[in-house]
Amino acid sequence: MLMTTVCGFVQMYFPCGMYKPTQRLMRPPGFYRHMMLVGCTRFATVILGLVALNYVAVSFTETIKSSAPLFTVLISRCILGEATGLYVNLSLIPVMSGLALCSANELSFDTRGFVAAMATNLTECLQNVYSKMLISGDKFKYTPAELQFYTSIASVVVQIPASLFLVDIRGVEKTTDSALFLAFVLNGIFFHFQSITAYVLMDYISPVTHSVANTAKRAFLIWLSVLLFGNPVTLLSGLGTCTVIVGVLLYNKAQEYDRLKLSKTADDILSSTKHKVRTV
Repeated sequence: MLMTTVCGFVQMYFPCGMYKPTQRLMRPPGFYRHMMLVGCTRFATVILGLVALNYVAVSFTETIKSSAPLFTVLISRCILGEATGLYVNLSLIPVMSGLALCSANELSFDTRGFVAAMATNLTECLQNVYSKMLISGDKFKYTPAELQFYTSIASVVVQIPASLFLVDIRGVEKTTDSALFLAFVLNGIFFHFQSITAYVLMDYISPVTHSVANTAKRAFLIWLSVLLFGNPVTLLSGLGTCTVIVGVLLYNKAQEYDRLKLSKTADDILSSTKHKVRTV
């Protein structure tokens, strides 16, 4: 979070071509409330994700997180009022079925890890939907770097007391050498570019599409973790992972179909209205 704060501050003045910078003369109403809400969800997402990894394999954690589109559909409908078509909703069934198949046949299954991973889904989807609302607002639009910088500060504020109560500071000082410190710094820089890229994308796509794109990324992470860490995968667990990936592909097709159908309906209504006007 310290690295995202520093890098976010730099990118507010040097956007590196990722977005168009905006000069601010004043802060919008509810500025601190918005930043604290997103900052707290960022903190919760990171912590819960690490808790999940502590109890279950990386491949299983990422498979659970693949169900994020379902959470995003529900949250987007509640907060942004975004409606999804029938085929999009049906395409989420194989995603959830594959998740259930993986969970039932996962060798490293642990209830604590499973609950933490599902909670990560919820907080991450809340963060994405709320961030979309701030970045694509009608009255006031935050830039990706502004959202990154201010929410990182809010997250650090939350993290300081949590670290003091939950972390053995002296033990960390003894076990942290220069190589580990460099790894922490690099991890922070990578996390910064991952999250600010997500904010840039949110200005162009819906939160549901962003979740589905994340699911495709998770599919890559699942198999990469199997190869790197040698996580044992049963036949049914592997089948469940493949089902999740197929569900994501079906979602993309369903969304494209629903978009074309909606566009055609709008054109038909417009043509009908013009015809009535000419008749009158």
